[in-house]
Amino acid sequence: MALRTLMARKSLASAAIRQGYGGLGLLQLRSLQTFTLPDLPYDYGALEPTISGEIMQLHHQKHHQTYVTNFNKALEQLHDAMAKGDASTVVKLQSAIKFNGGGHVNHSIFWNNLAPVQEGGGEPPKRSLGWAIDSNFGSLEALVQKMNAEGAALQGSGWVWLGVDKELKKLVVETTANQDPLVTRGAHLVPLLGIDVWEHAYYLQYKNVRPDYLKNIWKVMNWKYASDVYEKECPTH
Repeated sequence: MALRTLMARKSLASAAIRQGYGGLGLLQLRSLQTFTLPDLPYDYGALEPTISGEIMQLHHQKHHQTYVTNFNKALEQLHDAMAKGDASTVVKLQSAIKFNGGGHVNHSIFWNNLAPVQEGGGEPPKRSLGWAIDSNFGSLEALVQKMNAEGAALQGSGWVWLGVDKELKKLVVETTANQDPLVTRGAHLVPLLGIDVWEHAYYLQYKNVRPDYLKNIWKVMNWKYASDVYEKECPTH
């Protein structure tokens, strides 16, 4: 699927999630569309030995696909409920839309946050994002330690994020529970990097030792993607 198509669909999903009931008007005005599982920009085994091909295939084909399937189902039910003026069902569907839509949005970002070592995975950030990290956190090493600590301490399932506050032009580290997108922590937050700390992201390889997974994932982190997003949101003059 073309990247621009994915981004357009992500924007729609994000708007609906961010705006809550206000986003329903946007969905109502548009024809019902079907979201699809995006292709990975690399082979399933390309991140080995950091993340096994088995994990990547299951994570992408099974877990992400389930979020997409259930998101489409919930949106179809929402479309029908709104056509019937069934306000009670519209309200009931919000949790399913947030969870599954968030799962789709988060994972679509996550795949782009990773890259094989031979394609630049693990290379430290440069340009303006590198300077911003030093300014906000002291060093890249300090940022990694902070994200690893918060990711390890997160109870249950969720995500740890590096984001930028578009209004304050400041980098932030946040965690979200379950499949909540970063925008649920603040309307002006844009994700640069998200690390999935659900067990399905690492258990087959790292068992219950989440800190080892968090330590190693930086070896395949795609800082170029994060830098491109940062420069788009916070252009220098």
